[in-house]
Amino acid sequence: MIICTVQNVKKMYGGNEILKNISFEIHEQDRVGIVGQNGSGKTTLFKLLSRLDHPDSGSIFLKKDAEIGYLSQMPDHNENMTVVDVISETFIEIKQIENRIQEVNLLLSDPNQSHRLEKNLNKLYRLQEEFENLGGYTIESKMNGVLAGLGIAQLSHHHFKQLSGGEQTKVGLACLLLKEPDLLLLDEPTNHLDIETMNWLESYLQKYKGAVIIISHDRYFLDKVTTKTIDLEDGECKTYNHNYSGFIKEKENNLLLEFEKYQEQQKKVKKIKESIKQLRDWGARSGNEKFFRRARNMEKALTRIQNMKRPKLERKKAAFEFSINKRSGQDVAVVEQVSKSIEGSTILDNINLQIRYGEKVALVGKNGSGKTTLLQSLQTNDCSSGSIKLGSSVSIGYLSQKGLIADPKQTVLDIFREKVEMDEGEARHHLAKFLFYGASVFKKANDLSGGERTRLRLAQLVYEGLNFLILDEPTNHLDIDAREALEAALEEYEGTILSVSHDRYFMNKLFERTIWLEEGKLETYNGSFDYALEKRTNSRK
Repeated sequence: MIICTVQNVKKMYGGNEILKNISFEIHEQDRVGIVGQNGSGKTTLFKLLSRLDHPDSGSIFLKKDAEIGYLSQMPDHNENMTVVDVISETFIEIKQIENRIQEVNLLLSDPNQSHRLEKNLNKLYRLQEEFENLGGYTIESKMNGVLAGLGIAQLSHHHFKQLSGGEQTKVGLACLLLKEPDLLLLDEPTNHLDIETMNWLESYLQKYKGAVIIISHDRYFLDKVTTKTIDLEDGECKTYNHNYSGFIKEKENNLLLEFEKYQEQQKKVKKIKESIKQLRDWGARSGNEKFFRRARNMEKALTRIQNMKRPKLERKKAAFEFSINKRSGQDVAVVEQVSKSIEGSTILDNINLQIRYGEKVALVGKNGSGKTTLLQSLQTNDCSSGSIKLGSSVSIGYLSQKGLIADPKQTVLDIFREKVEMDEGEARHHLAKFLFYGASVFKKANDLSGGERTRLRLAQLVYEGLNFLILDEPTNHLDIDAREALEAALEEYEGTILSVSHDRYFMNKLFERTIWLEEGKLETYNGSFDYALEKRTNSRK
């Protein structure tokens, strides 16, 4: 059964047509991935589907009484509310029935109400039946399961306002999942999630009884969860009945076929134009009107040919091409019996690690396990005990989770030139390779999106020529095209890489060694992320 129909929807912002004539259908239990470059209109489409905004033209039809859940719709909460209070608001109707049941039970125990015993008993039975139909008896186990799955069970009695942004997002996601709407809209749901939580969310969504639409740049997640893909490009959309990997194959095949048709049409057009030119030439030389008449007929035929747009076989991507000015010694970093404590808590506990020149090492672990602490300790040689030694000629390039650390009032051009010495013209030429065109080089740091901040910091690293890249969530905020461009560049990079990431596709493609940080201890696996995960799973059986 169709739960949502989008027909010929158009939407403009600031004079730009973001969505042009968008049409598709969503069926019950569909698992749909929405893909497209940053700025292609994915979040705009979600706002239209959730009725937070309205199309300029076209229609969006929803099944009668269908409930839509969208994370950004989470209401504001007062200062005193705990996580449990916030989540309980999801079940406000059930809570109201529960309160009425308690009231009736009090009446039943009141001797003065004995004359109304039968009436109160009937009322109690009706309320209990309604409570059961709404799932009241399973609320607690559902709440506990979702909180544990999202890794926030320990935050149950914390004040919501005191949580970090990532933790608040997880609470919002918990509310949404527990509400179980008919159509679930998830915009980058894997942001702020560690790998174990992502695995749990994948399983949850695979079994979800409603329809799910997901905006994500996590290719692994899309492959696991979705069975249909809607591709947004140049304001238009096309639906593919495949997960992400299947969509990519079909789209590539379709593009090649379209390009062949385009080439055939161009050959035909060229021949007709040559014939017209030849007929006019013959007519001019002979003075025979029939040549001019045939030329005019062919011109009419030419105008009837629908001119195909040249298919875009390659879209503009950021040009990441890392180089090194000078290679380091064979030992890049040697960590011996290092411990690190923060506010009395042990984050790193007597760990040992050796990284050699040219290695690509992935650092994995739960949120809060100390991954970023380890990366920062390597740069600053800051530890409570033990030693951290960097090899000869090691030059470190660091990318933080925020992407860029800069004065919010500085422009893109100024920030880039702070790290890379070159004149303005040359700097603008290089910034264009990272998709900073024209006036965008004068944008202030404060106005940059997460993806732009990451691209700008990577642009600096490319031209600094450093031989040891320490990357903390480098694919955060990057769209799929930018992720693929980054992967290709890092694959060719001859220096050493240590990277924290929750992008499993990225880790499996690039890294030949995986180190897992858990409860302050490091475990090393000489293989990809999937290999390390399999080893860990088998060892715990």
